[in-house]
Amino acid sequence: MTRTALAAAPLPVHEMLALSACEVLDAFARGTLKSEDYVRALLARANELRHLNSWITLNTDGALEAARAVDQARARGDKLGPLAGLPILIKDNIDTQGIETTGATPALRGVVPKRNAPALDPLLQAGAIVLAKASLHELAFGSTSSNAAFGFIRNPYDTTRIPGGSSGGTAAGIAARIAPAGLGTDTGASVRNPASFCGIVGLRPSVGNGGQERRYPGAGVVPISRTRDTVGPMARTVADVALLDAVATGTEVAEPVPLQGLRLGLPRGGFWENLDAEVEAVMNAAVQKLRDAGVIFIEADLEGWAALNERVSMPVALYEFYHRDLTAYLDEGGIPLGIEDVIAQVKSPDVQGVFGLARDMPAAAYEDAMKVWRPQLIELYARYFEQHAVEGMLFPTVPILPPPIDPEFTGAVSINGVEQPGGPAAQFMVLIRNVDPGSNAGLPGLAQPAGMSASGLPVGLEIDGPLGSDRRLLGIGLSIEKVLGLPPAPAT
Repeated sequence: MTRTALAAAPLPVHEMLALSACEVLDAFARGTLKSEDYVRALLARANELRHLNSWITLNTDGALEAARAVDQARARGDKLGPLAGLPILIKDNIDTQGIETTGATPALRGVVPKRNAPALDPLLQAGAIVLAKASLHELAFGSTSSNAAFGFIRNPYDTTRIPGGSSGGTAAGIAARIAPAGLGTDTGASVRNPASFCGIVGLRPSVGNGGQERRYPGAGVVPISRTRDTVGPMARTVADVALLDAVATGTEVAEPVPLQGLRLGLPRGGFWENLDAEVEAVMNAAVQKLRDAGVIFIEADLEGWAALNERVSMPVALYEFYHRDLTAYLDEGGIPLGIEDVIAQVKSPDVQGVFGLARDMPAAAYEDAMKVWRPQLIELYARYFEQHAVEGMLFPTVPILPPPIDPEFTGAVSINGVEQPGGPAAQFMVLIRNVDPGSNAGLPGLAQPAGMSASGLPVGLEIDGPLGSDRRLLGIGLSIEKVLGLPPAPAT
């Protein structure tokens, strides 16, 4: 690349903001965009959209310094990493060396990690730049991102509505063009739920039983449950998510998978039941388009999943959070707090409401979940994929459109005018219903846009696949995206 090419006229800001991560990197390589100019545009955008509450810490000086260094290295002709100069959002429960990691809860204000989370390190070593720490549901314990301590995060497609959670800040920021991509975390819904509500793409990587089955390392993250938690990439296109995943894992970037003859399961029982009418309409249209493109859909239910999932979900998450994993994180980071010190300062009433359940979760229920019910759930999924010869199961990521922000934390939710049962937990249970089971089985799940509702809100579809099929899912997602397209940018 010549100095003349690098001196080409910069892109207008509106064109910069519209670029995907892959397009940004291509513009850097072609000399039509400098990293420092791009970072300045994104920082200005972040400040302009403060009302979304999508970020907690803006890494202004650090991001500009890093971008300037990349531009200078590029001008010298130095060899650069595959993400050199790319600004990304990092959910603020993922450790970032030298930048505060708060978990969006008051007790962790001022905690500055001494090292990066291992899942983040490969991206930074490849040249990515931390633009900001994104806000989240307090301690990642929820699916709305309504945070009484750090502010309610707003959906850029309709700021009266939630962005989903708990990675709502990452999703809202990416959708609003504050950054092209980023990292969230997912325990049972937290990457894919906000991806659906904000019209972007999110991957929950394979977790399995940990060890070699786990695609992303789990250390350096403010935890709920290390059995269930995982970091996951988020972006506006499948290609961008596939690139981040490849860099994070040291693997090849996924290639498109032909849709002709591809077999996918449609689990109508449970996953496709009790849907908002607009969600159902978008999903049915998406399935028809994919069928027209050659996908073979196998109508087959995952029999017995709900009962098994109920015996695994909360027993594992709540027991590990209170009795093991948060304490371990505090100790590992040299943070002079105990779990009760953290809990005492939590401001969000819905999060406070789970602590009694966590304290009282019987060890026996946890042991049964881990030794009896979770293995049965894992086997149920494995048998489904094998018996029906399908590469994944497709369903609506969330059964409803993004609900209005609920400032009183009532937890109430209706579907097609019918109030859903569950009291204060009703909304939470609806929001995680479809995505929680695959999480508890440790499977990979890819959430991506299915289309826009009649009321102008994004609707997402998800494909859960067999353990270890992450790259294959991304390849399928690349081809699906070509058929279904991308949502328009929000008007925000």
